[in-house]
Formats: sequence, C-alpha cells, structure tokens
Amino acid sequence: MKTISISDVVALIPDGARIMVGGFMGVGTPERIVDEIVRQGKRDLTVIANDTAKPGIGIGKLISARRVHAAIVSHIGLNPETQKQMHAGELQVELVPQGTLIERIRAGGYGLGGVLTPTGVGTLVEEGKRKIEVDGKGYLLETPLRADFALVHAFLADYLGNLSYALTARNFNPLVAMAAATVIAGAEHIVPVGLIAPDHVVTPAPLVDYLVANA
Repeated sequence: MKTISISDVVALIPDGARIMVGGFMGVGTPERIVDEIVRQGKRDLTVIANDTAKPGIGIGKLISARRVHAAIVSHIGLNPETQKQMHAGELQVELVPQGTLIERIRAGGYGLGGVLTPTGVGTLVEEGKRKIEVDGKGYLLETPLRADFALVHAFLADYLGNLSYALTARNFNPLVAMAAATVIAGAEHIVPVGLIAPDHVVTPAPLVDYLVANA
C-alpha cells in the first residue's frame, strides 16, 4: 500500500476506465476523489455503483460533467441529469435490482462464476440470460461484476491501509474494495497503526493499493 497525493492517484485512472464507487446517494462516496476526476477531465468512464446520487453530490458530479459513458446502477430516480442524458442517448444505463447488483459485485470479489436469483424471472429482465432450474424453481444466472478501479471512502484508515467505516457510510464500500484490480481509498481520518482495533477493521490493508493523503 502506498500513501499518495490525490492528484497523483487520479492521474493513474485512464480515460475509459471501469470504476466502482462506494456510497449510497453520496453517503460513503469519496468526494475528494470524484472532484479530482472532474478536475482532471477524465472521460468515457463506466461507473458501477448503487446509484448516481444527485446533481452536485458524489457520482452526480461525474454525470453533470459528462465524464460517464455508461452506468451500472440500481436506480437513477433522484438524478434528473442522469435521466436526461439517458433519454438523449448520451449515457448508457443498465438498471440492476439492488440485491442483484451487490451480489454480482460480491461474486466478482469472491471469484465466483455468478449468482442465481429468482428476481426477474418471467419478466423482460430474463431476456438474454441463462435460466437454471433448482428443485423445480427457476433462477436467472447473473454474472460477476469487476472493475479496473474501486474508489472507497472510510471513516478511519491507518498507515498500512486498514479501513473502518462509520454507520451507513459502510454500504457498498467493503465489497467494491474486493472486486477491482486497483483499490483507491480516501478516509476522513488517517491514524497511526494500532489505533484501529483489529476487530474494527472491515477492509484489511492487503486489499488497498493506494491511500489518499489528507491535505
């Protein structure tokens, strides 16, 4: 794990990258990293996250700045800009039921070949997907999701890269940190090694590649 400046770490993200972003309507999203992505003008990104937040918040900043080519999310209902770009054909949106989405990310992180879910059976959702019967009940095979980069936000980090989250800001962060080739973490507080109790570590240091230095 390497502690790095925010400008240097975002410079590692190429145009067209596939990124997973923690957060739920912006809560638990690494805002400083998102801001730097906008500032550096990254483009044609594919974003995998729970949602696209709101204009001016979290991933919503990437949408408003037109940095996103495609989004794989569970909903876009609170971001009219996402809806506008989707209807104009400027943004590809794949809507995935929230439970299915996080299970696909988990499968990607755990090295599984996919997950079976009854959600969507008998609807338009099953078109183009493999249907498998188990004990007389139909399931859809949902494939794993992985990314080039995961952007996570913790409440506490130590200088080894161990991460701890605060309340609901934990949300998708621990699982996206397992499902990407490179993990970039930001934290509200960076503390000396040993100040985070071992049983409070949620994302262990070996998963984290870069920790963004606090200004």
